[in-house]
Amino acid sequence: MTARTAPRFALGPQAWKEVAYLLSNLPVAVIGFVYVTVVVGVGVGLSVTVVGLPLLAVGLAGARVLGRTERARARALLGIRIDEPSRLPHRRGAGFFPWLWTVLKDPVAWRTMLYAFVRLPWSVLTFAVTLVGLLVLWPVLGYIVRGMAAVDGAVARGLLSPSDELERRIAELESDRGVVVDTAAADLRRIERDLHDGAQARLVALAMDLGLAKEKMAEDPEAAARMVEEAHGEVKTALQELRDLARGIHPAVLTDRGLDAALSAVASRCTVPVKVSVDLPERPAEAIEGIAYFTVSELLQNVSKHAGARSAAVDVWRADGRLLIQVTDDGHGGARLDGGTGLPGLEERLGAVDGLFTVESPAGGPTTVTAELPWRPRETSRPAAR
Repeated sequence: MTARTAPRFALGPQAWKEVAYLLSNLPVAVIGFVYVTVVVGVGVGLSVTVVGLPLLAVGLAGARVLGRTERARARALLGIRIDEPSRLPHRRGAGFFPWLWTVLKDPVAWRTMLYAFVRLPWSVLTFAVTLVGLLVLWPVLGYIVRGMAAVDGAVARGLLSPSDELERRIAELESDRGVVVDTAAADLRRIERDLHDGAQARLVALAMDLGLAKEKMAEDPEAAARMVEEAHGEVKTALQELRDLARGIHPAVLTDRGLDAALSAVASRCTVPVKVSVDLPERPAEAIEGIAYFTVSELLQNVSKHAGARSAAVDVWRADGRLLIQVTDDGHGGARLDGGTGLPGLEERLGAVDGLFTVESPAGGPTTVTAELPWRPRETSRPAAR
């Protein structure tokens, strides 16, 4: 007579994970329900005061943390992968009120709040059914657990998944539009400051000097001649400043001869030898060409000022509908996007036109900066109508 073996539990490892998920639903749901109730109650109740909306915004920001925790729990115990939503679009230095408005209209946070609010009754049910199943409904527990876990997974996918692509793209475009506006305003302020402090001030002084020379012409011709000679030198300096300013707005060589010649001109002004290689079958759109030029120009300025390099290289080419730019140097490295060398501004500018910007700069070097821009063909000029 063979000995009878003791009965073994029929549930597999995944089923036990689902049991753990369903049993943990109740405490997690209670915490979420209380959190949502307090946040909404306090935020809405105090909305007539100056602290109400900020408190609500802080609560919504915290709801994103709840959502991240719930996605991690579903991934670990249910085997469901739910993509993480994109970060809130917010421009650096934009101020408190733009941040407040962005958080208050965040659809990801509001859906997470809804998820936490409606799950309490369902979590009580799943906890009770799972607990009873473990005690008295063992033969059918696997089917019960699988069914309830499937419902939980569907709800999590529906409310904790990222916003649809259109909604995400609209948010990105709103942020990018703000970057473009801020960049354009900063450029206008720079041009105004350069004109006021440079060429304009020099021309005012020149006019005064010529006025004095005119007065001295009769009584002291030699002194007047010296003043006119000095004024001639000032005119040359003012013209050079205006040329430099015009080059900073849009260099003529870029318009006339394209990126190869323009980048070679920029490289010639760098403090280290720069090898330039431009391999493009045709010229890109003027806007893309201009962004590429100013990106390389600023990167080479960084090489001159901060890299401590002995040589650098600039490569520009087209691949898979993108314009790729790579600037390398053999300097000491350590460049970071959170540093103070203008790299964060370049990243924002490229992001505003659906571009990419990466920096690889280990300590000790070398540094490789790669930028990608969407390729758009250059529009051919139409013949004038007769």
